[in-house]
Amino acid sequence: MGSHYSLKYVAAAGGVEPVQVQAEVQRLLDEVDEQMSTWRADSAVSAFNQLPAGSCLDMPDPVLALVRYGETLSSASAGAFDLTLAPLLDLWGFGAQSRDRQVPSAEQLAGARGRVGYRYLRIVERQLCKDAAVQLDLASIVAGYTVDRIATRLGELGVRSYLLDVTGEVKAAGRKPDGSAWRVAIEAPRDGQQVVQQIIALDGLGMSTSGDYRNYFERDGRRYSHTLDPQRGAPVAHDLASVTVIDPSALHADGLSTLLMVLGPERGFAYAEQAGVAALFIRRAEQGFVSRETSAFTRLASAAAD
Repeated sequence: MGSHYSLKYVAAAGGVEPVQVQAEVQRLLDEVDEQMSTWRADSAVSAFNQLPAGSCLDMPDPVLALVRYGETLSSASAGAFDLTLAPLLDLWGFGAQSRDRQVPSAEQLAGARGRVGYRYLRIVERQLCKDAAVQLDLASIVAGYTVDRIATRLGELGVRSYLLDVTGEVKAAGRKPDGSAWRVAIEAPRDGQQVVQQIIALDGLGMSTSGDYRNYFERDGRRYSHTLDPQRGAPVAHDLASVTVIDPSALHADGLSTLLMVLGPERGFAYAEQAGVAALFIRRAEQGFVSRETSAFTRLASAAAD
């Protein structure tokens, strides 16, 4: 994933040794890397991406499961979420295979958009098939999936209290040795600064934030973020700076934060409220930032504070 991870946990008396915990975490990270990375040419996803239109390839079950989940998000949002954005991400300079960040021409955009579309993917038994020359990119959900996989393994090892972070996707469970909760800060979307917007206590919950303030470039006074609108083939163009989602599943939090970021402050909020998603929206305004939380987020934050 080209990023970082960290794990803090409370060791039980007579429990597994830290070296074993670390080895198990690394084993899962290596498995995900071998299956889903677009940063290496020998991964299962990279092998699929190199195939022409009309091809099928046997894929690991976790890859197929993530494609199915991505299709669920895509269908529920009328295409605001899409796992085939790799050509556009590379074109804008945000992909694993990109070279320079640029504002592409209309001709370049048209060419890339012709190779994008989640409906071109099909699963036939254990095979993933493509009806056009699309390329799969799981970056919008793979970190959350990985967090859930590691959390499950920690439970199997007898680790009940932990704070886990994979590329910024977080999950926590249990309590610290002093009995206090794991408290995680939601960052305010400020360029080049780390400012706390809100602090949430997590227990058995995952948290994901998508925003435009970390991975972006500017041209002619305009900001272009790495979150792309599949229907426009371009970075999102609204005033929503970040969305934080909290959910028992880090995978769901990861995917939903991306989906809501694409939909924007109005459509995204309406979607989240109707679906019962615990989400915090922060948008840019003339006087700074304005935050708005769904009713599910308010209930969760209030319960965690008790």
